[in-house]
Amino acid sequence: MLKLKEINTTSNYLSIIRLFLAVPFWIMLDHFDHPDFRYMLFALTLFASLTDIMDGYLARKMNQITEFGKIIDPLADKVCIAVIITKLYLIHLIPSYYFFMIIGRDILIFLGGILLTTKLGRVLPSNMLGKITVLIIGIVIILIFLQVDQASFYFKAIYGISILLIIVSFTAYLLRASEFLKAKPSNDISGSTKSTSVNKGK
Repeated sequence: MLKLKEINTTSNYLSIIRLFLAVPFWIMLDHFDHPDFRYMLFALTLFASLTDIMDGYLARKMNQITEFGKIIDPLADKVCIAVIITKLYLIHLIPSYYFFMIIGRDILIFLGGILLTTKLGRVLPSNMLGKITVLIIGIVIILIFLQVDQASFYFKAIYGISILLIIVSFTAYLLRASEFLKAKPSNDISGSTKSTSVNKGK
């Protein structure tokens, strides 16, 4: 059971703020055609990115890495991305395959996380590759908000990298989850003998 002190940290509050940013994202995307709202969306995306950077930094700097933090941090990322991507898909600004790749990856990782937590008794933390994937998807979103020409080489390059990372990061997650499951019998996961504790990846 989670303890209050595990939730009551600065880094976790930043993650919670980012989680609730999904609401203004959804509302403002209803007015995407208005230039002022596009600029506000851009500013809100930068703020969300800042909270993502700061919560990881503070968690390590202040020794506030908790099981709750390992849950709420990637959850906030996934919810915000899911809300934005879903809305962009509904207003026809991204293709259906890109929408299903991102949403499908996040749903499978979320369900896999629940299964791993049940079997291992602890949360499999996010890693650097996953964070980089979210970052690049975020850049694609920002470029769409700024209405960068999607036929340009710059946009196509970032877009292509994001697709590659979606595939690679999901494959890496499956491999890492498999390794953690195999390590369970030797108590590597529980930390009662050998420690394989992984800090919150940023």
